[in-house]
Amino acid sequence: MADTVFGKIVRGEIPCHKIYEDDKVLAFLDINPLSDGHTLVVSKEPAETLDRLSDESAAAIGRVLPRLCRAVVAATGVKEYNVLENNGTGAHQAIPHVHFHIIPKPSPREGLGIGWPLKGLDPKAGAALAGKIASKLA
Repeated sequence: MADTVFGKIVRGEIPCHKIYEDDKVLAFLDINPLSDGHTLVVSKEPAETLDRLSDESAAAIGRVLPRLCRAVVAATGVKEYNVLENNGTGAHQAIPHVHFHIIPKPSPREGLGIGWPLKGLDPKAGAALAGKIASKLA
């Protein structure tokens, strides 16, 4: 297990407010929440970014993530929320260990704030890029 704060939490060296655990996934409350119910869903596999995570661990997270979202909604009463996963420091990843955030959005001032600068996609460039990405699928 990686020697990150999440690795230490997974190993039980640092306590957490556990919500869910199985052999591949651990979910617990964020200690610096953006809103009440802010939950972290952590892979027990010590991969730094999602592209380095095994298909098995990714499937385990994908299997439990909707259930955890339903639980956060039910417990907080907040129907709107963000699910966020960052990869690399340039993409705002603070801890180099795959983790998803479930962040309730109870009001415009609470929860995650996002700026989303839109660009256009040229049809020819889009077709070429889609083909290039598809050709890289393993």
